[in-house]
Amino acid sequence: MGAEELTTLGTIHTAAKAEFLEKGFKSASLRNIVKNAGVTTGAFYGYYDSKEELFEVLVDEAYKYMMTRYRQAHEQFENLPIQEQPDQMGKLSQECMNDLLIYTYEHMEEFHLILRCSEGTKYARMVDEMVELEVQATHKYYKVLEQLGRPAAKIDERLEHILATGMLNAYFEMVLHEMPIEDAKVYLQELCEFYTAGWLKIMGQ
Repeated sequence: MGAEELTTLGTIHTAAKAEFLEKGFKSASLRNIVKNAGVTTGAFYGYYDSKEELFEVLVDEAYKYMMTRYRQAHEQFENLPIQEQPDQMGKLSQECMNDLLIYTYEHMEEFHLILRCSEGTKYARMVDEMVELEVQATHKYYKVLEQLGRPAAKIDERLEHILATGMLNAYFEMVLHEMPIEDAKVYLQELCEFYTAGWLKIMGQ
């Protein structure tokens, strides 16, 4: 791809981000994006087939990084010897969230697009997908505790979902409000400590 094409793509992406951030995916106008980018509709379709494809190009890399890193943290914990898991509960998760915090702040626009502007796309379910991973991991940990002779107290699945959703929404509040990164690091540590202690309490551990 030549320098001119790269410049045109960059202009389209800049115009698209502005339009999506202002109006959200569903209300964003492809006509406005093309107009503000200073290209013809025909030129746009030389690069992308649809508004959906354009949005995907803007956010997909950030989405995949978030989901892959979050999934890896759970797998890393599950692969520990079961005797080590109680002592490591919360630690690997906090390391993961610290990594994701830095990445998120380096890709702030992309995550604003996902968190605030993605209704009507598959990316609107990112937090829900993370919640599902968290609940699944919790159920696996119950079985580990049973194997160790330390069964957890019965927890209603609706409460599990509420707690996991609350934890992740609290995390993403830092992004939505663009809290200074150094403040966010402190906030994240306190958030992780709060939820770890809370889970241990209701699990009877």
